[in-house]
Amino acid sequence: MYQIKFGTDGWREIIADEFTVANVRRVANATGQWLNNSDLPKSCVVGYDCRFGGEMFAKETARQLAAQGIQVIISNGFVSTPMISLAANQLNSGAGIILTASHNPPTYNGYKIKANYGGPAIPSEVTKVENLIPNDLVAAGDTFESYLNNGMIEYGDFETMYYNHCINQFDMDALSSISSGLVYDAMYGAGQSIVKRLLPEATILHGNHNPGFEGRAPEPILKNLPEIGPLIQSKESYLCGLATDGDADRIGWFDEKGNFVDSHHLILLLIEYLTTFKGYSGKVVKSFSVSDKVQKLCDLKGLEAITTKIGFKYICEYMVTEDVLIGAEESGGIAIKGHIPERDGVWMGLVLMEYMAKTGKTVSQLIEDMYSKVGSFAVERYDLHLTNELKESIIEKCKSRSYNSFGSFNVVSVEDVDGFKFRLHDGSWVMIRPSGTEPVLRVYSEASSSAASFAILDATKATILN
Repeated sequence: MYQIKFGTDGWREIIADEFTVANVRRVANATGQWLNNSDLPKSCVVGYDCRFGGEMFAKETARQLAAQGIQVIISNGFVSTPMISLAANQLNSGAGIILTASHNPPTYNGYKIKANYGGPAIPSEVTKVENLIPNDLVAAGDTFESYLNNGMIEYGDFETMYYNHCINQFDMDALSSISSGLVYDAMYGAGQSIVKRLLPEATILHGNHNPGFEGRAPEPILKNLPEIGPLIQSKESYLCGLATDGDADRIGWFDEKGNFVDSHHLILLLIEYLTTFKGYSGKVVKSFSVSDKVQKLCDLKGLEAITTKIGFKYICEYMVTEDVLIGAEESGGIAIKGHIPERDGVWMGLVLMEYMAKTGKTVSQLIEDMYSKVGSFAVERYDLHLTNELKESIIEKCKSRSYNSFGSFNVVSVEDVDGFKFRLHDGSWVMIRPSGTEPVLRVYSEASSSAASFAILDATKATILN
């Protein structure tokens, strides 16, 4: 029997290979057992994004939960991951389940568990669910429709709940004043409907339901977003570009010149806005792959910075127990004070637009203001698709500290919080880490410029593949 294991963010597999109704049934059964064994409310919200089979998998999840006496509210259409997290919190449900594979290719689907505080379930709780997954499971006797008829399952409008939350938290007049200058690429994902609803004057790309995502992984990184930059450049009135991934919890961003702005820069802009304009304070919790400039800005502002392993669930643990201003990952997953402890691409886009509207400045002007404080920089990344044998060999060499240099770049120290970060003689760094959700070796580098960062990446790639 296939063993179901949760990675850095949920369980994900290829549809009809390992991600089947039978295996979803097993996970849902374990989720119900976990809730019944806990002190949590015996209720759960369930949703699905735009991926193939989402509604079918969600209904089977709801059916298994209802069979164990768990009251279920299921979404009345596709929703984003943040909508499920918000609903779990606002409805005081024991948990939230979202059927999504996030940014993975269209052949994948997945299953994420959200806690009733409105963020990812912490690792120790996810482990409890894993340990309860049965090896085999006969389908529940009653149908989804029968549980719907007897009231154990009901439909809920989680998008409207999220919409009302946004309306109450943002200066919608300020956002409306610049919304016609936004180009939004929904990547055929779950953010498409809510952005149209919140910002009806925005220009929308790929805002229709297409479970195949045109064959492209719905990850909001530059190589997957070829249309936004040229479109912004074609019209002076365009001010910025926003993109969100398949389940809309990650953000991609473009400036008024059509240039992609990575998450490292966005994290800095958000810290500046939240502290200077919102008057917020708190700890900054960042994943191991985030730019050193975040630490520098925290030092300038007197904010405590904490570094975690990669995976938002580690950041979330701090957000639910301590006073946290922002929790952020390199991969576009960012959460901030004033919202749920959950990554939210749409929410971050609204905050950045509000920053622009309040200051009257362009994205590039805000970035130049930031550079004046922390200095200019660039973080670049290669995703190397390697055989498992080669990937494991490279990791073993990292563990044994076999790499003393990468080309002309000498290593002065190594950190191994999650993966291996090699500090180099010129103050830059390169990091090597296997992906937790894909058969990929990720290599990151930070330097004073994009060209310098790529030079380090190229030297590293040549060294480790030699």
